[in-house]
Amino acid sequence: MIESPLIRVLLVDDESLAREMLREMLQDDPQVTIVGESCNGREALDAIRIHSPDLIFLDVQMPELGGFEVLEALGKEIPGVIFVTAYDQYAVRAFEVHALDYLLKPFDQERFDISWQRARTQILRDRNGGTDQRILALLEEMKAGNKYLERLVIKASGRIYFLETTEIDWIEAEGNYVSVHSAKKSHLLRETISSLEAQLDPKKFLRIHRSSIVRIDRIQELQPWFHGEYRIILQNGTQLTLSRNYRDKLQEALGKLP
Repeated sequence: MIESPLIRVLLVDDESLAREMLREMLQDDPQVTIVGESCNGREALDAIRIHSPDLIFLDVQMPELGGFEVLEALGKEIPGVIFVTAYDQYAVRAFEVHALDYLLKPFDQERFDISWQRARTQILRDRNGGTDQRILALLEEMKAGNKYLERLVIKASGRIYFLETTEIDWIEAEGNYVSVHSAKKSHLLRETISSLEAQLDPKKFLRIHRSSIVRIDRIQELQPWFHGEYRIILQNGTQLTLSRNYRDKLQEALGKLP
C-alpha cells in the first residue's frame, strides 16, 4: 500500500491563539505535518530555509517584518502560501487570483476547509513545481501601484469588528499603537502611525504632525498659530496642531496657506 505524501506546513502569525487555531483545524488531516511555527517575519525566514515547507499559513501584518516582506526576502524560492489577514483591502482581494488562497480573520472551520482543500490539491498536483508565479505576480503588482486600506479591523472587549476608513475623523499616535477617532468613539489599534500612514490613501488622509493624521474632508477651519504652526479645527470641533514640518503637504492638498 502506497502511503499518501505528507504536506509540510509552517504556521506564521504573531498571535499565539491564531497559530493554535490553525493547528486545531489541521489536526485531523493525516496528510499534514506541521514542521514549525513562527511569531514574526524574521523567524519565518529562518524556518522556511531550515524546514523547506510545502505550504505556509502567512500573516500579512506582523511587527518588524510583514508577510509581503518575507516573500520579497525569499526571492524566487517561494513555497505555497495561504495568506491569513485581518485586513480586507485591494491587495487582499488580489490574493484569490495570485496566491493559493487567503483567509480573512475571523474565519470558521468551513471557510478554512475550503482554503485548505484548494491548497492541498494544488500542492499535490504540482509537487515538483518551482517558483509560484502567482505569488511573484502579486509582488510585482503591489510594487507597480498603490493599494490602500478601505477598512480597519478593530479588536475590543473580545469582539472583532470592521471600521470603514470613510468613518475615520483623525488618528493619534500612542507609542506602538494608534488611537483611531471616529464620531465620538476612539479605537485602539496595534500599529505604528508611520505604518498606518503608508496604508492610507494620501488623497484622503494627511499627516499633519509626527503624532497625528487627519482625514482631509473633515477639516473645517485653519487658524494661524505660533511659530508658523496652524490650528486645525475639524467638523466635530476637535482642535489639532499642524506642525511646520508638515505644512507643505497640507498646502499641496488644500492650496496655499495665508
